[in-house]
Amino acid sequence: MGGASRNEKRRKQEAADRRLAAAGIRPPQRRNRTPLVIVGVVLVVAVVIGIVVVVVQRSSGGTPPAYAAAVPTAVSGAVVSVGDGPVVVDVYEDYLCPICERFEERYGDEIAAAVNAGQITARFHTIAILDAATSPPGYSTRAANAALCAADAGVYPAYHHQLFAEQPAERSAGLTDQQLVQFGTQLGASGDFATCVTSGAHTDQVTAETAAAESNPALLTDGQFGTPTVAVGGQKIDLNDTSWLQAAIAR
Repeated sequence: MGGASRNEKRRKQEAADRRLAAAGIRPPQRRNRTPLVIVGVVLVVAVVIGIVVVVVQRSSGGTPPAYAAAVPTAVSGAVVSVGDGPVVVDVYEDYLCPICERFEERYGDEIAAAVNAGQITARFHTIAILDAATSPPGYSTRAANAALCAADAGVYPAYHHQLFAEQPAERSAGLTDQQLVQFGTQLGASGDFATCVTSGAHTDQVTAETAAAESNPALLTDGQFGTPTVAVGGQKIDLNDTSWLQAAIAR
């Protein structure tokens, strides 16, 4: 509605109000809709900004734990060892496991600092127990294979973090092989990383490591194996104790 039309409408309302007042009738109170319109616009803007912030935070995934360049990395089967400290910390994780993602977010920097300080050797066991939780099944194994390919290609710590930062939801299809390849390419993966990912080169090792973990009595709770599981010196530790790593180093 143009300014002239609004002014004409207001003049007619004021004239009608004066006639009602002259007749002893109280004119009706008319709500000023401008503040409501402003509030509505502000709320819409706030919601849009909130959505953008959430998307940006989810996409960025934060900064990967900073491992020193001189820290040695070795691969044996589906186990990636980082560092050479005297205390051995075994971490069993599935890349589709939401609690594993929170474990990485909570303890990733702390583990990296202990590795850099020569205090621990972190051994990451690449497990796939949630294959049935995607449609089609199998993302856990595909992600685990890609992580081992990243270890071969010299970008494991950053790639390991990236898989959790971009973790798909359970019951989804998971990330595609092309996306898994793209992560490694962006991180500077060497060799024929793409073929390693798309061919499932380490699938057998992942399957064997998963079976070994599920059958290890030291890693079970009430006869069940789950992720994340952390063992220090071969003994499962209680992750409810947030100071578990400091306690392990102090032994």
